[in-house]
Amino acid sequence: MVGTEDLRRTAVYTLQTLAVAGCYYAAGRLGLLRQLVVEGAVFTPIWPPTGVALTSLLILGLRCWPGISLGVLLVILSITTDLQPSVIGTVAGNTAAPVFAYLMLRKVGFRTDLSRLRDGAALVFLGALLAMLISATVGVGLLVVTDELAADSFWPVWLAWWVGDVMGVLIVTPVLLLLYGARRPLPLTRWREAGALFVTACVVVPLATYSTVSLLFLVYPLLIFAALRFQLVGSMLCALLASVMATVAATDGAGPFDGLNRVEVMIKLQAFNGTMALTALLLSAVIIEQRNTRRSVEQACMELVEVLGHLTAGDTRQSRPPPPGD
Repeated sequence: MVGTEDLRRTAVYTLQTLAVAGCYYAAGRLGLLRQLVVEGAVFTPIWPPTGVALTSLLILGLRCWPGISLGVLLVILSITTDLQPSVIGTVAGNTAAPVFAYLMLRKVGFRTDLSRLRDGAALVFLGALLAMLISATVGVGLLVVTDELAADSFWPVWLAWWVGDVMGVLIVTPVLLLLYGARRPLPLTRWREAGALFVTACVVVPLATYSTVSLLFLVYPLLIFAALRFQLVGSMLCALLASVMATVAATDGAGPFDGLNRVEVMIKLQAFNGTMALTALLLSAVIIEQRNTRRSVEQACMELVEVLGHLTAGDTRQSRPPPPGD
């Protein structure tokens, strides 16, 4: 019986590891569909595997890190079969970054439902901006040490690598956590409103990202409305759509990215993606926290009214005169 239980646990762990590796690899291949070149180095404006890796750790725990390492290796093997010594360091760096992010988030009491402003801020500053310094520094540093990249190209390539990993966390992780935590469908009336928002997004986002006139600012009112009406799920899905469309337009050199060199395209695209993701994530967290606070206050008031009602009823019974004796 004990042997069967151990075998079952081993099988479950193996399947989870392979599933994490498969999801990481699929996200990596998806991210490689759109690339930019900075200082001769190819990078992806959004690297979805970092979001997949951090989400896997938040859901499954630290035990899934071998799946992340295997996924990194599979992505590298899909790009080149010429394995350089830097490959081991890249695998280690890309594994250590999400693991470090997970440990820091757990240290500060991070909640995967992102229902508090502190959770959104922790994901932004600890899970994304700080933790992803590891993967960028290790990866680009090894390229320089092994003479695969010129030393004077370190900072531009490092910045591109770091921002791509950060965008993967800011854009992908909240969406995956929302999908994991989804419990009940929207009411029919909300589905109509959600459909109207979806149609509006499908009109506004392509217009903003492909118009020769600079109209990227049109995305922000859409994000604000989505956050007000649908909180995190609405704002992050709109942010994901806008980020993907902007990345496609940037790599095609279309719309507001037309006529810019590669460095200018990278700066403009990542500034847009970063501010958009921060707006969607933090604004939604503030709205959710305020609504939860209001519900708590309303619940406390209802309980207080109920207690006062009981006390009033008790005082009334005590002040009632006794019935006359025989």
